[in-house]
Order: sequence, then C-alpha cells, then structure tokens
Amino acid sequence: MNALSRWMQHTMNARMNRKIRRGQGKFMGMDVLILHTSGRRSGQPRETPVTWFADGSDARLLVASGGGRRNPDWYANLMAKPEQASIELPGQDAAAVTPRELDGADRAQAWQRIIELQPRYAKYQSKSDREYPVVRLIPR
Repeated sequence: MNALSRWMQHTMNARMNRKIRRGQGKFMGMDVLILHTSGRRSGQPRETPVTWFADGSDARLLVASGGGRRNPDWYANLMAKPEQASIELPGQDAAAVTPRELDGADRAQAWQRIIELQPRYAKYQSKSDREYPVVRLIPR
C-alpha cells in the first residue's frame, strides 16, 4: 500500500469512527462498530471501523475479508493480542470482548447466517483463494 492509499484509508476510517460515535452505525446497509486493538508489532492503539453481524446472542461476528489476498491488519492485531480487544457500538462506550476464531461446524453455521444477511460476502469469498476467517466477539 502506498502513502496515498494509507492516507485515504486513515481519513476514511477516522470519518467513519466519528459517525459511529455520533450514533450512526450503518455503512452500505450494514451494521458497523469500532474495533479497538493494539498493533501486534508497535503496541500502538488501533481503532478500525468494521462491519458486524448479530450472533443470536450478545456476541458479534466479524468477517476478516479485507478485500485482498491476505487477512486485514485488524485481524492480525486482534488475534495477536486478544486480551486487549474492545468494541464501540454506535453511540456507546467501549466494552471489552474476547475474540474467538470459528472453525468447523461453528464457522459454517455463522457463515450461513452472514451470507443470508449480506449475500455480497458469498460473492467476495468466491473471488478469493483463501477462506475468510470468521471471529466471534464475546463480551467480557
């Protein structure tokens, strides 16, 4: 990613984070939250807007699609330092969560729920060589 792309991404993320904090948690018809992580190498705090899906409880599901050939940085940071994870829902304070990557039947069930709610994710997945990780965020 070049300097201009990084600047654009940073600017768009900051704008979306402000909207979420004002209570506006939708992007392209999807629910969005702010994921708080720590950089896996730098240790610096990171705030990333990500789409989420209800899990039939108070947990949230995230898809680490990233729109590319590799997992997004937020996913690597989240899994490297899971004890430092928290989320902000629209207009709410940050709340600690425990991330758990799903596999097997749990992932299949969650994935089915996700693509029923947002069929575009099935299309994204079909264009990728990797299986997108699905992460359940469980309130602590």
